[in-house]
Amino acid sequence: MSDTLLDAKGLKCPLPVLRARKAMKPLAPGEVLQVLATDPSAVEDFKNFCETTGDDLLESRAEGEVFVFRIRKAG
Repeated sequence: MSDTLLDAKGLKCPLPVLRARKAMKPLAPGEVLQVLATDPSAVEDFKNFCETTGDDLLESRAEGEVFVFRIRKAG
């Protein structure tokens, strides 16, 4: 099973999280969404997003100026 990719580079808060919420809806429980973002506030935003939704933040890392998040859908 491969990750679903959401490219949110160039978007400012809160758009990366809003797009991620929409992208998570069709995923089955256990599937993973990978998000690419460039807004530094996304680090805290995705942490809070996962705490609120119950989804698992599997990974949060920086690759140069791009932040990579991997989120597993709860359920």
